[in-house]
Amino acid sequence: MILHLVGPGPGALTAPEIAREIAGSGRRVEVILEPGARHFVGPAAFENPVDEPSELPEAVLCAPATAGILARLARGLDGNIVGARSVIVAPDLDPFTAEHPAVEENLALLREDGCRVIPGRGEGMAPAAEVVARVLGGLGGPMSGIRLLVTAGGTHEPMDSVRFIGNRSSGKMGLAVAREAVRLGARVTVVAANVETAEPGTETYAVETVEQLRAEVLRRAAEADALVMAAAVSDFTPAAPVKEKIRRGEGGLSLELQATADVLGAVRERYPDLFVVGFAATHGDPVADAREKLGSKRVNLVVGNDISRQDIGFGADDNEVYVVGRERERFVPRASKRDVARVILDSLLEEMSKERQE
Repeated sequence: MILHLVGPGPGALTAPEIAREIAGSGRRVEVILEPGARHFVGPAAFENPVDEPSELPEAVLCAPATAGILARLARGLDGNIVGARSVIVAPDLDPFTAEHPAVEENLALLREDGCRVIPGRGEGMAPAAEVVARVLGGLGGPMSGIRLLVTAGGTHEPMDSVRFIGNRSSGKMGLAVAREAVRLGARVTVVAANVETAEPGTETYAVETVEQLRAEVLRRAAEADALVMAAAVSDFTPAAPVKEKIRRGEGGLSLELQATADVLGAVRERYPDLFVVGFAATHGDPVADAREKLGSKRVNLVVGNDISRQDIGFGADDNEVYVVGRERERFVPRASKRDVARVILDSLLEEMSKERQE
């Protein structure tokens, strides 16, 4: 059980989201509202508000943690944390309070006692997604000890200084995989191709082109146990990109294209034992393409999806896929990309376990 102490700060407005996300990972959450917290949020916003914990918690999360709460915790004046294996605090402080010597001393004492501190960004508490990622990432889970490399987004191949050939991938599927892997306890690295946001709790490297993606993946794969290749990689690139802007003329424009590098092929050549999940984006039934890619790319699993449908294609919040392995196929009917990501990771864990036993 995780005990969530909600302090009386503006960050309390995001506390219901934090508690809900942690509970969504399969852990039981009990919530205690500190005195004054009800000025920001009421108990009805939480699934399981309590006056006192029903049992000794595995972990205690103080979010938001005001200066007063930090002082109480640092001086051993809070019985709620006694006996908990892990204590995590997310301070909710304005810049002047954060720099006060007494507050800095209390945070130092908490760190010395093994408490994990999630620092805020600028003013106030860290974003809810980052708090959730830090909490679940430190508690272990089915993927604890696994170093997962995920690619997300879509590559851009420059034509000139302002134009490029690309695709409509939003990166949502790859980021969902990364997010769920963090929640399952994995150590996650993301290579993000033209994705605007970094997934909290991950180590993220931004790239633009196929060549940059290939180089970064090969570099990061050296430390990975598995790779989920969710990025949409351009198949072609301009043969002779122009360094300046191509100006519009009276006639048309002819563009010669050449094939891009085979990223999965390069990964397989350098890291033949790495567990790899590929993706097959297809117009129509994706199973045949997924089966073909499973053999031709020599990967362990292939996720096939039909990108011709607007409700599950690029940029959509939902997806519908087949997870194809050597011995079985799993059909995942239309669901949120978070739920689809969970099935992909469950399949990954199942296949990796089988390989260890062989």
